[in-house]
Amino acid sequence: MPRCDLNADLGEGITDDIGLLEVVTSANVACGFHAGDLGTMRVVCEIAAERGVAVGAQVSYLDRDGFGRRAMDVEADVLTAWVAEQVQALSEIALDCGTAVTYLKPHGALYNRVIDDPSQAEAVLAGSGDLLLLTLPLGELRDRALAVGREVRTEGFPDRGYSAEGRLLPRSEEGALVADPAQIARNAVALAGNGIDSVCVHGDSPGAVAAARSVRDALTSAGYTLAPLWVAS
Repeated sequence: MPRCDLNADLGEGITDDIGLLEVVTSANVACGFHAGDLGTMRVVCEIAAERGVAVGAQVSYLDRDGFGRRAMDVEADVLTAWVAEQVQALSEIALDCGTAVTYLKPHGALYNRVIDDPSQAEAVLAGSGDLLLLTLPLGELRDRALAVGREVRTEGFPDRGYSAEGRLLPRSEEGALVADPAQIARNAVALAGNGIDSVCVHGDSPGAVAAARSVRDALTSAGYTLAPLWVAS
């Protein structure tokens, strides 16, 4: 049976982490730079370890006021250090909880920046050690990671709109956000059918748990086995 991962952003202090951890197979954990703190990281890691959910470091710019969604011009060496600091913080907590950080996913403005910015993409690579990378199926981060033999998984967003070029529409544009759980579920099956390794349901959106359940049910009904990122391909 084909496999697909279901991931969500957790530990941000604005969603039902416990509810989502009952549904997802991978957890993108905020590492304190855009949201979260040591306490929320520990809670998510403890529950993830109990339920066999993969733990990933969701790294971002140091921008709590802007929730990591504001573009920042950061020197490459500074960004590398920021990424490494976030990975180390989460890794120490994860190990203490009986699990490990197995992948990395940029957040917000950084996620979009490393599609086009070679310097920032290289900085994220340098700060992420040898972790598996979760990203869109295009862009500098993906291409540079593959070029040096890093393991990459591709993801899609069933609750977001896309441009004709395959990029996420800015949240300010009409059609950027999909709220209907049934439509989100249909989008997830379509993404998986197009070869995406993982589908992401945004944990900070209203009805995130209901949307995640709809996605999981739809993927299962379509014949997919839900599995964490390290066995998603």
